[in-house]
Amino acid sequence: MQANMAATTDSNMNISASIAGILNEEHCPEHLQVLKTFTTALRDKEYRDTVEEEAFSSLLKVLSRLCDELQAASCDNQDLQSITLQLQLTAECFRAQRNACVQSTRNQSLLRELGFIDISFKLLSLLQTTRLESRDSIFEPLRCGIQFLGNLSVGNQMCKDDIWRLSFPNLFLQLLSVDDEKAVNYASMVLHTCLDEAKVEELSDPQNIQLALRVMELCRTQPDLDWTVIIATQYFLKCSALVESMYSGMSHHERVTLLELLIAQLQEEHSRDCGIPPSVASFLASSFHTGCGAVLTLATGSASSDEVLQEALTVISLLDVLCEMTSDHRQFMFLQDHPDLLVTTVALLEQVHAIGKASKNIFSAAQNFSAFGEDGGPSSHSPVISFKAHLIRLIGNLCYGNTNNQNKVRELEGIPLILDNCNVDSNNPFISQWAIFAIRNLLEHNKQNQEQIAALERQGNADYSALRELGFLVEERDGSLLLKTVRKDS
Repeated sequence: MQANMAATTDSNMNISASIAGILNEEHCPEHLQVLKTFTTALRDKEYRDTVEEEAFSSLLKVLSRLCDELQAASCDNQDLQSITLQLQLTAECFRAQRNACVQSTRNQSLLRELGFIDISFKLLSLLQTTRLESRDSIFEPLRCGIQFLGNLSVGNQMCKDDIWRLSFPNLFLQLLSVDDEKAVNYASMVLHTCLDEAKVEELSDPQNIQLALRVMELCRTQPDLDWTVIIATQYFLKCSALVESMYSGMSHHERVTLLELLIAQLQEEHSRDCGIPPSVASFLASSFHTGCGAVLTLATGSASSDEVLQEALTVISLLDVLCEMTSDHRQFMFLQDHPDLLVTTVALLEQVHAIGKASKNIFSAAQNFSAFGEDGGPSSHSPVISFKAHLIRLIGNLCYGNTNNQNKVRELEGIPLILDNCNVDSNNPFISQWAIFAIRNLLEHNKQNQEQIAALERQGNADYSALRELGFLVEERDGSLLLKTVRKDS
C-alpha cells in the first residue's frame, strides 16, 4: 500500500514538474506529449483524487500563456504551423481539465477557485474570432473547452452559477451558433445543466430572448440535437412568460416548431400532468381566436407567399394543440369557459364548410380514396387535411359535460352544421366519427338540443343516412331524441 502511494506521489511530482517546464521553453511537439500524459493519467480515479494543486496551477499558467499567444496571433500574421500547435496545446489543456472534473467535486471546486472558468471563457471567445485559413482547426479546442464546462458544472451549483454569470446570454448564443454540430450539441448540454426556473425567467426578458429563439431554431433545423429539444420541453414550455415572449418574436415557421413540441409533450405517454401552465393554454386559445382567419386564404389561392402559407399552417397547428389540451387533460378544461374559443371555432367551421361547398377548392369534401398512397396516408400534401374534422373535434371537447356550451352551439346554428359533416370525406379522415362524438356531447342531458334535432328530422332538414351507414340511429322516444347504436344490417 505504501509503495503504491509513493508511486502515485512520484507520478504526481513528475507530471507537475513536466507541465511547469513548458512555461520556460518555446512550444514544441514534446509539450503536447507532456499534456497528453497528464490527460491520460487523469482518467484514472485514484490519480484524479490525489493530483496536487500545483499541477493544476501549472496547467492554468500554460493555458493563460496560450491565450496571450493566440490573442497576439489573431492580430499578427504568424505562421500557420505555429498557430496549429498552439491550438493543439489548447485542446489538450481543455481535455485535461475535462477529465479532472469527472466525478470529482474536489477538482471542480479547485479548478473554479484557481480561475480556470474565466480563462477558459476568454479562450472560447477568442477561438471564434481567430482569423485562420482553415476554420476547422478551431473546432477541436472549442469542443474540448465546452466539454470541460459541462463536466465542471455537473452537480456543482457554484460552478453552474459562475458559468451562467460569464456566458449568459451572449457567449451561449455564440457557442450555439458555431458552424460545428458537435460544438453546438456540447454547448446545449452545458446550457441545460445550468438552467433552473429562475434562469428560465431571465430568458424571457427582451434583451435575452434571442438565446431562447436560437434554441428553438435548432429544434427546427437540427432536430437530432437532443439537448435543445430537452431544454425546450423540460424548461421553455413550462414558463408561460417565455412561451409568450418567444411566440411574439418568432416567424410563423418557427411558431409551428414550437407548437409541434407542445403537441408532442401533450401526447407523451403518462404525461397527463405535462407541466405546461394553464396560462400557456389561455394564450394559445387567444392566439387562435385572433389569427384563425389566415387559414381561409388557402381556399382563394391568395396564399402566394411562403409567409402567408406559414401563417395558415400556424393556425392549423394551434387547432391541433387546442384539441390535445381539451382531450383528457383536466388542467386545461377551463378552456371550455374561454370567452371566445367556442364561438370562434363554430364560426370558422361555418366559413370553411360554406367555402368548400361554394366551389371546388382545398376545403371541398372529396371521395378520392385512390389518392391514399402505399403507406396508408394521403398522397396529397394538402395542409388542411383533417382541418374540418379537428374543428368539430374541438367543438365536441368544449361541449363535453358543459350545458352552457351545448346551448351556445345550438344558438349559433352549429348543430345542423355538424350534422352536415357526417358524410365520409377523404380530405378529412374520421370526420364522421368526430361529428358523431360532437353530437353525442351536444345531446347529453340537454333536452333543448334533442328537441332541435327531432324538429330537424321532422322538417326533413337533416340527412341521417350517413349516421345510419355508420351504425347509428336517431330515435325519438317520449318526446326526446336519442342517438342509438344499431347493427348496420338491421
